[in-house]
Amino acid sequence: MANVLLIGGGAREHAIGWALVKNPNVTLFTAALNRNPGLQRTSQAYLQTAETDVPAIVAWAQQQQIELAFMGMESPLEAGMVDALEAEGIPCVGPRKSAARIETSKSYMRDLMKRHNIAAQAEYAYFTDPGLAAEYLRSTTENFALKPDGLTGGTGVRLMGEHFTTGDDAVAYARRVLSERIGGGGLVIEELLTGHEFTLQCFVDGTTLRPMPMVRDYKRAFDGDMGPNTGSMGSYSIAGGLLPYVGQADRDEALAVLGHIAAAMESEGDSFRGIMYGQFMLTEDGVRLIEINARFGDPEALNVITLLDSDFFEVCRAMVDGRLAEADVRFKDAATVCVYVTPRGYGVDAEVGAELRIDEAAIEAQGVIPFYAKVDEVDGRILTTRSRAVGLLGMAASVSEARRRVSAALEAISGPYHARSDIGLEAETPSSVSNA
Repeated sequence: MANVLLIGGGAREHAIGWALVKNPNVTLFTAALNRNPGLQRTSQAYLQTAETDVPAIVAWAQQQQIELAFMGMESPLEAGMVDALEAEGIPCVGPRKSAARIETSKSYMRDLMKRHNIAAQAEYAYFTDPGLAAEYLRSTTENFALKPDGLTGGTGVRLMGEHFTTGDDAVAYARRVLSERIGGGGLVIEELLTGHEFTLQCFVDGTTLRPMPMVRDYKRAFDGDMGPNTGSMGSYSIAGGLLPYVGQADRDEALAVLGHIAAAMESEGDSFRGIMYGQFMLTEDGVRLIEINARFGDPEALNVITLLDSDFFEVCRAMVDGRLAEADVRFKDAATVCVYVTPRGYGVDAEVGAELRIDEAAIEAQGVIPFYAKVDEVDGRILTTRSRAVGLLGMAASVSEARRRVSAALEAISGPYHARSDIGLEAETPSSVSNA
């Protein structure tokens, strides 16, 4: 038997745990701040603590004789969880703190690409001084994106033309980011990339990358990509692993960019082991990179993990052992649609503590898997938090059939909630999106 520690309590982590315990030799242990109902059922033991509480989690991992740890979230990476666990002889799926900068510092990622002349770059400038940032914004005639340098939970990016209508509004936001130290106190101003957005995730063991099916996610709260940015409201993938608007050559170009980034990090002594997530934009000028994450996307993890047709635990072991090139990594030839059920007001002022009644049997009867997200289970009641509640993952031969199954499964959930109805609809008529 192998004792595996999973850190995080969202639907992404529920899907990771669901896949790990498919191996009968895995005993799962979970550490998370919320009490995820799905992970509580799946886990041998559950430590309820902040995912960044390094001393508590490391001590608990030693007590439980953990043999492998999986970083579900980005915050433990930034906190140095991997460094601390590996110092105690516990290998981790997830990069050390210095390598995790590929996600936790947007300026590090852009500077790395520039140093190594890696393709798919965007023009950018980095600021810590509000006055210099304001001067730059007032001098440029180009459309731009303002991005706090560090982590903001996926909601810190602001775009000219969408969030700002005037240069003064952009300057005000830049000053706020820097004065309030949002995302750590640095600001990256990038050219605004427009086109078709897609995600390519890879298993990485330092030198070898094994790609997963591409996914398209939807960050806006409402149908038609309207409303505030959120962590994401859902995602889809199609059979064959590409996307309706992304061909094989574009996918191969994106994969090459990720490979060059991993090689550059290796050459600088920051070997990357874990899940590398590339968010790309297919523009009129070709493939461009929006950002890198150092863990599975959420909800993109739900799409690709359910498609994985290999032993996930063995893939994880191959990543940490540097044997990924010889590992069995296969995916089902199917389409997936994930729709998130969220509290009302999610993205602005989410309704906390509302009870959702979820008929799991009725959901599963539609061929849909419910993955619990950031909810709390109290006395058998499922209560909402400020984040998403449950991800419904439908798999079928086509996106349209997967959408139909998820739509039917939504009827098995009652209580005050919100969900988009157009996830995957663009599989037939792709629409232009930006780097929001």
